[in-house]
Amino acid sequence: MKQKLNNPWNVFALGVIITFLLFFLIPINLFDGEIVFKEGGREWKQQANISLSYFLGIGAQPEELARIGVKDFYLLPKGYAVAFLVLFGFPGLIAYRIHLGKQKKQNLLENSKK
Repeated sequence: MKQKLNNPWNVFALGVIITFLLFFLIPINLFDGEIVFKEGGREWKQQANISLSYFLGIGAQPEELARIGVKDFYLLPKGYAVAFLVLFGFPGLIAYRIHLGKQKKQNLLENSKK
């Protein structure tokens, strides 16, 4: 198992899976979004931090949303950027760190042979 975690691609894939599970299964209001409310004939938008789990119906049931007048919700461009950085950026940095560690180890081995 330890040898599999020395491969940066495996670490990246595992990191992406873990962050996806974390942010899509637990309602963490971290991402900039907009909520569209509709009551009667009036409709308005309100910016708020929303969770990615809301898109799967976790933490926000459709009946509950309809009762409080929520018509729709979506991420803003800044929310998409933060989601991309969190879901892919952090695992990418960790994988890159492992790659650099392996490279340093190889360089030390090559230099010790000389």
